[in-house]
Amino acid sequence: MTQPKFDIVVYGASGFTGKLVAEYLAAQYGPGSGLTWAMAGRSRDKLATVRDEIGAPKDTPLIEADASDPGSLKAMVEQARAILTTVGPYQLYGSELVAACAASGTDYLDLCGEPAWMRQMIDAHHAAAQASGARILFSCGFDSIPFELGVFFLQNAAKTQFGAACPLVKGRVRKMKGTFSGGTAASLKATYAAAAKDLSIVPLLKNPFALTPGFEGPKQPPGNKPLHDDDLGMWVAPFVMATINTRNVHRSNMLMGFPYGKEFVYDEMMLAGPGEKGEAMAKAIVGANSAMGGPGGPKPGEGPSKEERETGMYDILFVGLTPDGRQIRASVKGDRDPGYGSTSKMIGESAVCLVREATDVPGGIWTPGAALGDRLIKRLTDHAGLQFAIES
Repeated sequence: MTQPKFDIVVYGASGFTGKLVAEYLAAQYGPGSGLTWAMAGRSRDKLATVRDEIGAPKDTPLIEADASDPGSLKAMVEQARAILTTVGPYQLYGSELVAACAASGTDYLDLCGEPAWMRQMIDAHHAAAQASGARILFSCGFDSIPFELGVFFLQNAAKTQFGAACPLVKGRVRKMKGTFSGGTAASLKATYAAAAKDLSIVPLLKNPFALTPGFEGPKQPPGNKPLHDDDLGMWVAPFVMATINTRNVHRSNMLMGFPYGKEFVYDEMMLAGPGEKGEAMAKAIVGANSAMGGPGGPKPGEGPSKEERETGMYDILFVGLTPDGRQIRASVKGDRDPGYGSTSKMIGESAVCLVREATDVPGGIWTPGAALGDRLIKRLTDHAGLQFAIES
């Protein structure tokens, strides 16, 4: 492979989320930063319009590439050290790009929350990526970086405080202001449609260890209905992103050599509050979740205003429990809405971290946490508005 022209190519830069990523890179890594990057998409004219709208330099390179044209994808991949793609649902538009990156040794990052497709890609391309040196990182946005790194951060603190990792960790979303992305809703719809056509996908979607081929851990909490969490003294409700985040946390544990143990148990839910009000809120959350895959909500290419993104936030609590009843608590907080404002910064910093600081990471299909760990936590804290803290 010849020396790539660009460190990072943002594929899908004329879409809503891709535009935010390009805007972030233009602001943070402009001329003089030493980072070379380009914008890619189906239409050079649309890319040029976005380039001007976000204030990127006029000489920012533009690349025409289309998911339906493998030749254009191959040409794009050969110019980049890393492809950062926001073109989803990935099960519809991502397979050829993953294959091209795995074959050529080009790194790949996306915002995928589609576990059945991710497992198909792991089975098909993990060995090729290991051979070529390509680092393939799925789920580099709100699903699943704050959760995957939140567990990683808590467990490192537990080893210091208790001398061992916690065999049980609970992820609890305390506060969240902002919308999930239209891409997330579209991914859910595409997953439902794929499962209806191919029933063999259904057991994979239900399996907490869907992303750990060859390893099945202990029974995990289902997290599919409201319940009273006695450890926290509050009602909790199902969290719509848990079906991807929990899978990524278990894959991280496996990829790192099981530092959390092979009997590790992890679940995610939303805090609803104490007493009867908490119970009523938990039931209301279930109703809101059921609408995620329905006709309402944002569509791909749509999203909140700049003000809505900048006034959004999230606050996630992690509680680690030891066999003798001790607890350790950590939090991860973000300063933008989860689905767009924070996600665009997280995937941007993941890409910069991968190409600049993680040259020691070998090829294969990784999780961001297992590949980048403390290096990514530092970048997200320094540049992307995230806070990681141990709570007393």
